[in-house]
Amino acid sequence: MSPPSDQGVADFPGIYYPAATVSSLWVQGAASLNREGQSTLVVIGNFDGVHRGHQTLLSEATRRSQERVLRPVVLTFVPHPAGALGRVAPPLLTTLERKVELIRCYAPDIQVVVHPFDRSFASRTPEQFAFFLIDQLGAREVVVGRNFRFGQGRSGDFTTLSELGQRLGFQVGAIALAGDEVGAWSSTRVREALAIGALEDANRVLGRPHELEGIVIPGQQRARHLGFPTANLSNIPQAIPAHGVYAVQALRLSDHGDPELLGEGMANIGLRPTVAAGFAVEVHLFGFSADLYGARLRIRLIARLREERVFAGLDELKAQIAKDAEAARAALCNATEKP
Repeated sequence: MSPPSDQGVADFPGIYYPAATVSSLWVQGAASLNREGQSTLVVIGNFDGVHRGHQTLLSEATRRSQERVLRPVVLTFVPHPAGALGRVAPPLLTTLERKVELIRCYAPDIQVVVHPFDRSFASRTPEQFAFFLIDQLGAREVVVGRNFRFGQGRSGDFTTLSELGQRLGFQVGAIALAGDEVGAWSSTRVREALAIGALEDANRVLGRPHELEGIVIPGQQRARHLGFPTANLSNIPQAIPAHGVYAVQALRLSDHGDPELLGEGMANIGLRPTVAAGFAVEVHLFGFSADLYGARLRIRLIARLREERVFAGLDELKAQIAKDAEAARAALCNATEKP
C-alpha cells in the first residue's frame, strides 16, 4: 500500500496506526499523535518478524505502561535503517502492513508509529533523538533492548539514553533478550534457519508459520497437465526459504489486507530442474479450482516436506507430487491457525 499521492515516504512526517484499526494505513504523522495530554511509554525496535522475542518485549511494555498509567507506543522505522544508509538490508520477514497487524494482534492496546528513516534522521545527535521522543511522542519512559544503538554514527547506546533520560525527564528501561536453550530469539536466527531449510526452527522462533505474500500470475501450465494445477506467486517481498516442497495454508487478501482462508495445500519453491522451467513459487490447493489470477495471497509455510531434486522424467515427477500431497495432508492435520 502506498502513502497518499501528494506525499512520498521521504517527506512524510511519520505514520501513526491507531489502536482501534489497522485497515487504514499511512494515515497520521508522529507529530499528530493524539495523546490527549497523556504521557507515553515508548518501545523502540525494528520488529521485523514480530517473533517471540518481540512478543515478550511487547508484553512487558504493556505491563509497565499499565503500572505507570502511561499510553503504550511502539516506534519503528521505514525503510530498514541499513538500506537507508546505503548498506545491504537483510531480507524482510514481514511487510510493513503485516508487521503492524501482528504487533496489534499481540498487544491490542499499543499505538504504532512508523517513522521514515533517512540520512537526515540518521544524522541526528543522540540528544536530538531524545528530544524527538519527548516532543513528538510524549515519552515519559523508553524501553529498548540492551544492544540498542541510536544517533549519528550509532554513537548512542543504552547508557547514553539513560543519561539523557535522567537529564531530560524520562525513564529508560531495558528488557533482556528472551530465548530458549539454543539462544536468543532474533530476526537473524529466523533468516538463518530459513536459508538452510530449517523451517521448524524458524517457525519456533517466530511463534507461528513464516509467511510469503504475492500476486497470482499466469504460469506455464505444466503442473496442470500433471493433474496438480498451481497458483504462481510473483512480487514476494519476504525472505524466501531454501528450495523445496512445503505444506501450506493459503489465505486471500482483500484490497484492505483482510485475510480469507482459502484452504490447504502444498507449495514448490525453486528452479523446477526436471523441466528446466526456472525459479517459481507454485501453490497447489487441495480441492480448489477457482480462478485466482491477480489475487493477492498469503501463504503460511507449515512444514518442509523435502528438498528440491531432479527426476528422471515427468512420470516420476508426477508420482512424487502425489506422494508430496499425501505428506502435506498429514503435516497439515495438526496445524492450527495463528495471527
